[in-house]
Amino acid sequence: MNIIFFEDNSRDNLLPLTFTRPVADLRVGITTIKEKWELLFNTKGSFITQDYLSVKFPKNICADNLLINGSLIPNNSLFNSINSLSINECLKYNEKIIAVRLDEKGVDNFCFTNTDSYNIITLDTESDIISIENPWDIFSYNGKVIEYDFQMITKGRTSASVSSTNTVLGAENLFVEEGAYIECAIINATTGSVYIGKDAEVMEGSIIRGPFVLCEHSGLKLGAKIYGPTTIGPHSKVGGEVNNSVIQGYSNKGHDGFLGNSVLGEWCNIGADSNNSNLKNNYAEVKLWSYTKQRFVKTGLQFCGLIMADHSKCGINTMFNTGTVVGVSANIYGSGFPRNYVPSFSWGGASGFVDYNIKAVFEVAEKVMQRRGIAFDQTEQDILNHIYAETVANRK
Repeated sequence: MNIIFFEDNSRDNLLPLTFTRPVADLRVGITTIKEKWELLFNTKGSFITQDYLSVKFPKNICADNLLINGSLIPNNSLFNSINSLSINECLKYNEKIIAVRLDEKGVDNFCFTNTDSYNIITLDTESDIISIENPWDIFSYNGKVIEYDFQMITKGRTSASVSSTNTVLGAENLFVEEGAYIECAIINATTGSVYIGKDAEVMEGSIIRGPFVLCEHSGLKLGAKIYGPTTIGPHSKVGGEVNNSVIQGYSNKGHDGFLGNSVLGEWCNIGADSNNSNLKNNYAEVKLWSYTKQRFVKTGLQFCGLIMADHSKCGINTMFNTGTVVGVSANIYGSGFPRNYVPSFSWGGASGFVDYNIKAVFEVAEKVMQRRGIAFDQTEQDILNHIYAETVANRK
C-alpha cells in the first residue's frame, strides 16, 4: 500500500521546527515519525506538505493510497486500525483525522478540514494516542517513544559486544549496532533502554543514564554527562551535560555547558560553555512563543528549555533563559540573556538584533553542510529564501 503523510494544524503549532521539514520528518525517539510508519508498513512514504518544501519532500500518488496524519506516533493497535481501512474510509479520534484511504482522484481533492465525503470510523477515546502537537511534546514524549522504537528496531536481533573497559548496568536494555566504538564509559540502562547507532562513538569518561539514543555516525565527547530521556540524531557531536533533550541531527554541542528539556534542529551549533535554563526561579509554569497565537502561551510544564530551529548558531558563553524559542538561521552571541523569542534570520544578542544577510546565510550553510558531505543546492537555497521572506514581519 502507498502511504502519504499529511499535515493538519499541528504543523503551524510546531513552528519554527517545521519551517524546514514536514511534521512527519521530525525525530522523536530513535527514528523520525515517517521512518516508524515505514518500518511497520515495510514501504517508503511520501508527503503532502507546504508548496515550498515539496521539491525536497515530494508526493507520490498511486491507485490506492493511505494518508496518515504526520503528527502521530504509531503503535500496534493504531497500525491495525489504519491498515484495515477501505477506500474512502476515514479514521478519526476526538475530531482529529488519523488516516484516510483514497484513490488517486481522492488524494488530489484531499483537505484535512473537509471530511463530508468520507465514511467516518471513530477510534475509542481510551485509545493510547501520542500526537506531536507542540515543540515541547518532542522531549516530553521522548522517553516513551524511545522504548517503543527500541523494541521495534531490536526485535529478533543481537547487539554487538561491548568492551570490558565499560561499566554497564542493565545490559539487557543496551543495544549497540555494528561499527560503534565505546570505551571506558558508564552506561546505566536500568532506568531506560540505551541504543547506540552504527559507527557512533562514545568517548572515554562519558556517563549515560537511559533512556538514551545516539544515532549513526554521532559522538559523545570526553566526559559527557547524559540524562535520559535524550536523543542525539545522526552526524552530531555532543559534550557537556544534557538532560531530556532531542537533537534532530547534523548538529553540534561539542563542549561543556548545559542543555535541558530542549529541542535542536539540524545544522545547529552551540558554542562552548553555553547554557540554557529549564526552570524558572519562581518554579512557575513556563510559557513559550507561539507562531499561531503571536504571543507566549502556557506549556503546562515546569521544565522547558530551548527550542532552536535549523541552521541557527550561538557563540561561546551564550545564556538562554527558560522557554526560549530561536527561529531558522539565527546567529546569537554576546553577554547577557537574549530575549525569549529570537526571530528567524536574526543576528545579535541581548543588546539587540539586526537582519542576518541572506547571502551570508547561504555562505555559512554551504560550508557547514559540506563538512558532512551534503550539498547546499538550489533546493536548499529556495527553502531558506522562502522562509526569509515569510518571516520578514517577525523581525520588524
